[in-house]
Amino acid sequence: MNIEHHISQLLYRYQCVTVPGFGAFLTEIQSAQLIESSNSFFPPKKMISFNAYLKNNDGLLANHIAQAEKTSYEYAVSAIQYEVHNWKKSLQENGIFSIKNVGNFSVNADKNLIFTPYDHINYLTNSFGLSAFVSPMVKRELFEQKIEALEENIKETEVIALIPERRKTSAYLKYAAVFVLGLGLTGAIGYPVYQQQIANETILVEKSVQKQVQNKIQEATFFIENPVPAVTLTVKESKMSYHIMAGAFREERNAQKTFEKLSRQGYKARRIPQNKYGLFPVLYGSYATFAEAEKAKQEIQNTVNPDAWVLVESL
Repeated sequence: MNIEHHISQLLYRYQCVTVPGFGAFLTEIQSAQLIESSNSFFPPKKMISFNAYLKNNDGLLANHIAQAEKTSYEYAVSAIQYEVHNWKKSLQENGIFSIKNVGNFSVNADKNLIFTPYDHINYLTNSFGLSAFVSPMVKRELFEQKIEALEENIKETEVIALIPERRKTSAYLKYAAVFVLGLGLTGAIGYPVYQQQIANETILVEKSVQKQVQNKIQEATFFIENPVPAVTLTVKESKMSYHIMAGAFREERNAQKTFEKLSRQGYKARRIPQNKYGLFPVLYGSYATFAEAEKAKQEIQNTVNPDAWVLVESL
């Protein structure tokens, strides 16, 4: 069974995918980047790293394989062990092997495992359809040279004065001008008188309306028959979408024991319902932001459980 495809599929959905007996692939979101020296633009992406110390089986990969291949959980665990054996054998014999769509593994001179991720696949689903591109350099010199040439041409251009041609005016145009002038004088005298009349009538109307309003206010009586009911505001609690996983158990009694133990140790432990893989997960606690969960995870890994990992899910 080839488990490489299943690892690749899980990297789209989870931040940590553990291969039991081998190590864990971790993802971290990297913001969009602009490299000015090459005019290159890169969309947000998931950066993949590898931790060889996280080897315990958390059930994620095995349950995914069992469901996808329609087989049992135990068979999926055996298939993973067989594949890991082949990987280690390839490293011993060739010093290198690769996982399709994930990255290359090699051994350096100090016998340390080196992981080099592939860059051609972006596992961040929010960036689906976005790809890196290089913008051509914007050349401004030619445009500036054209503007300077136009300015020189304007300076050298002679100013041509357009002198209107005199024409003889017909006699009837003189009479028309006198008539228009008379109309203008009449309008200039009559318009102020008309405007003053409108203003006086407006003032009278406003006084009458104000008087009626005052009378209505004095006669009005207010009754409050039904008091306004109290308004109850419900403040929604912030969603705790980031959880630190302590373990997932096949037997519910083991999950309950772990829950009680963590509660005695002072953790805000939680048990969540049985998942679709038939496991009973137990959490160290839940957090509203990834930064809080990551900080708590680091403390737990450094003190009590190096295999603790963050589950991102709305429960």
